[in-house]
Amino acid sequence: MKIAKRVFLFVAVNVLVVATISIVLSLLGVRPYLTSRGLDLTSLAVFCLVWGFGGAFISLGLSRVMAKWGMGVKLIDPNTAHPEYQELVQTVYRLAQSAGLRTMPQVGIYDSDEVNAFATGPTKNRALVAVSTGLLRRLSRGEVEGVLGHEIAHVANGDMVTMTLVQGVVNAFTMFLARVLAFFVAQLFRRDEEEGGGVSHVVYFVATLVFDIAFSILGSVVVAWFSRLREFRADAGGARLAGREQMIGALEALRRTYGIVDPASNQAAVQTLKISGHPTGLMRFFSTHPPLETRIARLRMSA
Repeated sequence: MKIAKRVFLFVAVNVLVVATISIVLSLLGVRPYLTSRGLDLTSLAVFCLVWGFGGAFISLGLSRVMAKWGMGVKLIDPNTAHPEYQELVQTVYRLAQSAGLRTMPQVGIYDSDEVNAFATGPTKNRALVAVSTGLLRRLSRGEVEGVLGHEIAHVANGDMVTMTLVQGVVNAFTMFLARVLAFFVAQLFRRDEEEGGGVSHVVYFVATLVFDIAFSILGSVVVAWFSRLREFRADAGGARLAGREQMIGALEALRRTYGIVDPASNQAAVQTLKISGHPTGLMRFFSTHPPLETRIARLRMSA
């Protein structure tokens, strides 16, 4: 049921993205960038900017809804009588106030054995901080506070918007460069087309696909590198908000519990803006989080 819901949500969001961006391009009067005269760089630039940033910001705008629907996050009523949930909400609010947030984030919980938490939302004033039931079961009160401090630091630092901007730039640059290079590759076959073969059109679309994939992979390395920098900053922010020892304790607890698998997805807890992660080999270049050992060592050195 969860898988079907996530697939439906993925398809629905992508349909919304395509429809919205198509309407925007139409309203802007963007002409086809590939014409009989060649490549219209102005139209191509606008096309890539709208697609690159449009998809990223639509996903950001829907991030809280996607978390609730896709991951089953249930919001906690601030006036709940449940003592554990009430303590969780009050801790988030206290940390948020210390971080200078004007509007308190929504606080949610999702049923999973993974030991994790994440922050999402389109702006600082429309944020959601969610924790797993596994985290509440396995971490002490102080360790949970360290985790929450890290997530509140993400919100206060505006990391959701920052990473969306970075992703938008990478998307736009990837699309633009792929299509420019594909156009020049296609020109090598232009003589065949003039002879009636029509090969250059096929070559153009194939080359665009290949370049899109290649540059997307390289772009994801850049995005992941920038994300790791933000994680270090969120660790430092969490240490200021919750206390350095609490933050170190939270990371050490996550290191002890790393590898616990959520039976619902049969995957370990590693996801963008979540707090855990243990990349190895070449995958470390694609990881959005630095190794936990490195993060702990950096916090200890900052004493």
